[in-house]
Amino acid sequence: MRETVRDKERLEHILQALQRTKTSLDRWGKNMFMQDKTFFFGLVKNIEIIGEATYKLTKDFKDTHTELPWAYMEKMRHILVHGYYLIEEKFIWETIESDLPAISPIIEKYIRELTDEPKDITD
Repeated sequence: MRETVRDKERLEHILQALQRTKTSLDRWGKNMFMQDKTFFFGLVKNIEIIGEATYKLTKDFKDTHTELPWAYMEKMRHILVHGYYLIEEKFIWETIESDLPAISPIIEKYIRELTDEPKDITD
């Protein structure tokens, strides 16, 4: 049960980062993304959070929930943090536009699964 709670918290962190990214882009758009480095790196930070929270999910959870490319999501965080000097706007934009929207409904589904999971009173 403790792992379930931990996994649910991490999934919620992922979902929050996805929602912050979407809200920011809905409000400010691609022009702000391309022109304002502070805005740009704020969005990059959300992608880093997604990768770090993914890394913190239990192995068991990732092994039994294979719809998402967990290893790729973790690697993305590593690239952004350690290869910060190589970050290209085009690459980040493609990730935000193509990859992130597909992740949200799956993460929401996983959170619902963990919320609806029966609780073992012996834990």
